[in-house]
Amino acid sequence: MGDYLMQDFRRGLKAGIPIGLGYLSVSFTFGIIAISYGFTWWEAVLISMTTVTSAGQFAGINIMTAPGHYISMLVSQLTINVRYSFMSVSISQKVEERFKGIKRWILGFFMTDEIFAVAANEKEVKASFFAGLSVIPYLGWALGTFLGAILGNILPENVMSALGLALYGMFAAIVVPEMKGKWNVTMVVIIAAIIATCFRYVPYMKNVSPGIAISVSAIVAAVLGAVFFPVRDEEPAASDTAANEDAGSVPAGSEAAAE
Repeated sequence: MGDYLMQDFRRGLKAGIPIGLGYLSVSFTFGIIAISYGFTWWEAVLISMTTVTSAGQFAGINIMTAPGHYISMLVSQLTINVRYSFMSVSISQKVEERFKGIKRWILGFFMTDEIFAVAANEKEVKASFFAGLSVIPYLGWALGTFLGAILGNILPENVMSALGLALYGMFAAIVVPEMKGKWNVTMVVIIAAIIATCFRYVPYMKNVSPGIAISVSAIVAAVLGAVFFPVRDEEPAASDTAANEDAGSVPAGSEAAAE
């Protein structure tokens, strides 16, 4: 049992490497911004280690620079991070029997968009796999913040711009392989992209906060996909059907012998 759990843990570690590398560059930018807002390096790292949400952290430090806006902080964080609740509910339908209780409380802290995308591809999400999947992204997020806070001010502007594109490349690396050969998944991705684009450019819609926009795009695309492009249950193979029919048919001579 121990070897089996370690195998799943190592598999999760391997799956988390590209996410951790992407987080390293994104949190690097957060470290730079936090320092420019007057935070110390350890305060920036502490925020990353206790929050682990890019949009929430970038919005949070803006509000924290104006003391007393506690209601604004609460509303912004709930709005931006509400999508994690939907992700957690979705993953909870696929977890193994042993993945419950305190394990869900602890590992649920590490739920992010990218970790959800990888875990959702599992037929059954094991606690050991999810634990391994969470380690490197968490360390990458904290380490990137530290490096950004310490070294960011000495890097040239073109390098910083390149680092900012890493998150989008990471998303593409996760989503594109799932689209290959699966037209229904492709349609859901296209619908989500169209809705997200509307939130970016359409008047009134572009005033919606990023957290709500992401949540609405994902939920509407998922609902439309379930209604118009559902994933059909695989039909049993012809050989299995024939075997079942043979098993169900008993020769007349056998029945007579049994009587």
